[in-house]
Amino acid sequence: MAAPGLAGLFAVYKPAGVAWGRVREALETRLLRELNAAPQRAPRQQVRFLPSPAPEGGGAVELVAASVPVLADHPLVRGPRFRKLKMGAGHRLDVKASGVFVLGIGHGNKLLTDLYNCHLTKVYTVGGLFGKATDDFSDTGNLIEKTTFDHITREKLERILAVIQGTNQKALLMYSNIDMKTQEAYELAVKGLIRPMGKSPPIITAIRCLQFALPEFQLEIHCLHETQQYLRKVVHEIGLELKSSAVCTQVRRTRDGVFTVDDALPRTQWNLQSIQEAIRNCQLKVQTELEKTLAAHEENSPLHQLDGTQLSMLCRSLREQHNTAETCQRGDGQQKERG
Repeated sequence: MAAPGLAGLFAVYKPAGVAWGRVREALETRLLRELNAAPQRAPRQQVRFLPSPAPEGGGAVELVAASVPVLADHPLVRGPRFRKLKMGAGHRLDVKASGVFVLGIGHGNKLLTDLYNCHLTKVYTVGGLFGKATDDFSDTGNLIEKTTFDHITREKLERILAVIQGTNQKALLMYSNIDMKTQEAYELAVKGLIRPMGKSPPIITAIRCLQFALPEFQLEIHCLHETQQYLRKVVHEIGLELKSSAVCTQVRRTRDGVFTVDDALPRTQWNLQSIQEAIRNCQLKVQTELEKTLAAHEENSPLHQLDGTQLSMLCRSLREQHNTAETCQRGDGQQKERG
């Protein structure tokens, strides 16, 4: 059971060093505690016949109709009103990674599936360090070797990045099944909707160097179907291509589809009021993205389509989200009138 205004999608900022499951557990525990601490509705009343006080003269005791609360509604009998929240996780982050982590409550779990089927791009800031290699490609792994890096320049690094992006662009077109000589391909490219609409290997749609100060460097990577370990391996392979070695020092997700760092709630705002507000603020852009993707697939159905089940689920989720938004707005208006 979800509380009013607590059904939809929201994002939090997952810190490094914490498993995503622990984050979800902490959020669920905090929300349940605040929901159960909120004022509860008054117990139902029932009519019972109770004996009247004994008269002083010792007459017969009469039964009198009285309205009494239903004991089954008493908190000590009923227990907590909310025992569990149906909270789902979107694209997950491993323990070492940090950044935007999207979750859904109630019908938001269906929206998570719909957004997954949209195959939206995610953006990461990835830090690297030249000069050493480890067994897990991170700076905390077991050291395997040390290498020189004085010969590396920013120009050489950017040439390698251009090769990586070009190779991945070809893979993107291949898994999108689009003929680049058609009008359909042009229209999808203009809308930014060239995506692999099925399973595919990790694909990097854009990569650039943000900072370069030997031995450290920082990249911005736009990608699909990736894992954080794959991004660490990319840093390792960049080091090899530059006749050196490199380890990953940071993986930070700055965007997950329509959710950015600005939408992600920090740990200090993991509470009921902030999450309800975040769900309301994100409803419109989630709905807009789903409608845009649905419209694009309807216009380009021969080559770029969802199956019937996915389309019906998407339409149903959009209707549910719209109805939920209207319900929340009416509830807020009624609360203001009572206030």
